[in-house]
Amino acid sequence: MAGREKYLILGSNSFSGATFADHLAALGCEVLATSRSDEAHPALLPYKWQPRPGKVRFQRIDLNHDLEALEALIRRERPTHVVNFAAQSMVGESWLHPDHWMMTNVVSAVRLHEMLRRYDGLERYVHVTTPEVYGSTDGWVREDAPFNPSTPYAVSRAAGDMSLRTYFANYGFPVVFTRAANVYGPGQQLYRIVPRTILAAMGGGRLRLDGGGKSVRVFIHMTDVADATLRIARGGVPGETYHISGYELVSIRTLVEMILRRLGKPFDDYVEIGPERPGKDTAYMLDSTKLRTALAWRDRLSLEEGIEDVIRWAERFKDDLANLPASYQHRP
Repeated sequence: MAGREKYLILGSNSFSGATFADHLAALGCEVLATSRSDEAHPALLPYKWQPRPGKVRFQRIDLNHDLEALEALIRRERPTHVVNFAAQSMVGESWLHPDHWMMTNVVSAVRLHEMLRRYDGLERYVHVTTPEVYGSTDGWVREDAPFNPSTPYAVSRAAGDMSLRTYFANYGFPVVFTRAANVYGPGQQLYRIVPRTILAAMGGGRLRLDGGGKSVRVFIHMTDVADATLRIARGGVPGETYHISGYELVSIRTLVEMILRRLGKPFDDYVEIGPERPGKDTAYMLDSTKLRTALAWRDRLSLEEGIEDVIRWAERFKDDLANLPASYQHRP
């Protein structure tokens, strides 16, 4: 099947997009990679860590400004699958400039979908969205859970998802939705909790935990998410949503304690407690039964194994990571 498929990844500089590009390239798929910035540092691009000659071809395209360039690329290359990781994705920062989140995640997304529905070579459009649309959940939720967004970010993603529902209903647009638990793994941006904790411990810095880290999450390694995303791209039912999640619940504080213990660092020396972010969801727990039964997926890496994987990456690229931005850099 890989010989006939051609994948276009939007948002390939994102952690999830870059890891998915590497997953595809390792399987021999042809990958077109686009992002609004130049290619990220190789330490953040898994497809740069081993030879993948000619499998990932990158072009800088900003969905907010360069839709004509993207359309020209699609007409020229004729991808069979488009997987969209591109989004304004920071939750807390979305309160500062909510219009930027609405522009990228709603207005530009609708313009993209309007262009794609007129393209005759599209077999599947994978829309990578978020469980934030559900708000804080009570118990394990299925894919038909009602939307209850509590931040500008979540509102923008819910609006984009609802628009796509109408595209499927009215045009038969071949969309499938993915919503994953908290992803992590080698190559993740340094301001995310797992690499941030590891680098603080390695470099002697201090880590701030909003609200004391009481929020409960499931953390899932991006290798497992990439496998699930490909299964959904190939076999997901158009119009359907698939949750990608394990069942290993952990509080943010417990996660940080686990990492610091593994690195031999005392919690109180490396962590300070800060106030809770406004609108932060206490918990969201995704029932992934549908993905497991319909597409025979299962998560393979435990949290302990996954943390070891990230530590190995941080040690390998230690000198490079010291010179990369450690905080989120916003761009409208």
